[in-house]
Amino acid sequence: MPRSRPAFTLIELLIVVVIIGILAAIAIPKFQNTKGKAYYAAMRSDLRNLSTAEEAYFFENRGYTTRLDSLNFVPSTGVTVTVQEATVVGWSAISNHPAAYPHTCAIFMGGAAVLAPATLEGEVGCN
Repeated sequence: MPRSRPAFTLIELLIVVVIIGILAAIAIPKFQNTKGKAYYAAMRSDLRNLSTAEEAYFFENRGYTTRLDSLNFVPSTGVTVTVQEATVVGWSAISNHPAAYPHTCAIFMGGAAVLAPATLEGEVGCN
């Protein structure tokens, strides 16, 4: 008589696969949401760092610049920072990340024009 070995039935294996699928369906959106929050935080942080770099540039050159390579500033990976306006009296900038669409963040300082979504001078505003 052959000896039977204990094994999983097909139904048991299918139930395990279904449970794993349900857990993945719950976990993946949460993970995507967490990544989106990280991109959003990187955009805000880059604008704050740009503010420090612009003020350091102003201290040395008595004016602001639109050229990021003139500043001691490197944006986070994937984040695009664009200085919209830079004069002797102020500057404004906007940041984007392709994975954070449609969110954008902006900041303005001094006599620069208000750049939406920022509403208060020196504070990063995002939509």
